[in-house]
Amino acid sequence: MIYQAPSLFRTYLLGCLLFCAVLLPAQDGTIYPLEAPEEPNAILLGTGGVADQPASESWFRQWGDPMARNITTATLTPFLPEPGTANGAAVIVAPGGGFRWLSLGNEGWEVAEALAKQGIAAFVLKYRLFPTDDKLEDFTAWMNRPRTVPEPDSTKNEAPSPRPQMDLSNQLADAEAAYAMIVARADEWGVDTDRIGMIGFSAGAGLTMHSTLHSERMDLAFIGPVYGGMGPVEVPEDAPPMFSVIATDDFLFRGQFGVIDSWYKAGIPVEFHLYQNGGHGFGLGNPDRTSNRWFDAFIYWLDVNGFLVSNSRK
Repeated sequence: MIYQAPSLFRTYLLGCLLFCAVLLPAQDGTIYPLEAPEEPNAILLGTGGVADQPASESWFRQWGDPMARNITTATLTPFLPEPGTANGAAVIVAPGGGFRWLSLGNEGWEVAEALAKQGIAAFVLKYRLFPTDDKLEDFTAWMNRPRTVPEPDSTKNEAPSPRPQMDLSNQLADAEAAYAMIVARADEWGVDTDRIGMIGFSAGAGLTMHSTLHSERMDLAFIGPVYGGMGPVEVPEDAPPMFSVIATDDFLFRGQFGVIDSWYKAGIPVEFHLYQNGGHGFGLGNPDRTSNRWFDAFIYWLDVNGFLVSNSRK
């Protein structure tokens, strides 16, 4: 059965999906084949495969970053702080890629390493994806096809229509399995189960939001959607505090503040950083962009809100 997302969440999710719809060449956007890197620390989540998947997992490089597509087996890769530096906080990191590929370098491993250097246990979630063409040249042609994006209604604080409906049951199951594994191995990994959060980028921000709004198995302490959809959502009463990041020159922004307004009206703590520039997909940052300091602001936000010390959940 296909999951039918509530209308407000479909609005938010559309923003995340538009990454696939308007991907434009930037710098060297050429897609190059890449041999699958070793992932010695990746742990199988055991959530199953992907139905009607004709292709096996494959990797490519674009803009210098390693990316994977046709992922049918979900894994979780821990990035733990150096001994004696851990503060007990933990973060699930969800890379983006429109649910068709994962930008595991700049939106996964690099972010996790930066978190671990701050004493935070980080876990990169390699979640299952929707199928793409088996041959790299066919996938490249699909990525480079001409496309247009409907304009939003300027009189309303919402994303363009029509709103897509997607079955994110696999992705949600992967996120829930990741959370359950961290809880189960909390003592081994030095994690305070009251301080497990989740951040995501682009489609990963959409998965972070989807998990927040719909999971009955995850009790996230905080969330950090980074350049995700900005449409309004229906906020649960027990939703966690949110730290949100986007740049004005990101095509997902378009002057929308819906998700921020939703959190604010729900009376749940929210911090929003709207940067002058940075575009989309900047990860930890690109040279000479104001958005490059978002990670420092995120760590400071975690600190001020008490997430970096034990017994501090609010």
